[in-house]
Amino acid sequence: MTKKKTFTRSRNNRMIAGVMGGVADYFGWNATWLRIIFVLISFFSVAFPGILVYILAWIIIPDAPKKTNYYSTDSRKDVTPDNDDRP
Repeated sequence: MTKKKTFTRSRNNRMIAGVMGGVADYFGWNATWLRIIFVLISFFSVAFPGILVYILAWIIIPDAPKKTNYYSTDSRKDVTPDNDDRP
């Protein structure tokens, strides 16, 4: 069974909002090189408003789901010993 790829912002590979990390994860690219290329294109091109594109992507692209432990049940358990258990 293949896992369906989703286009989300990265939670563990983010500098500001995880947009470039999410794009890099989706396409299998290096996030650092993608960030450098994005900044260079934004800086040298007047017709490409990089900051606006980044903010729009930040708003539109959903955040990646939180990773939970496989064994967790999202409820806290009391682990203090009872007095009845003592010898």
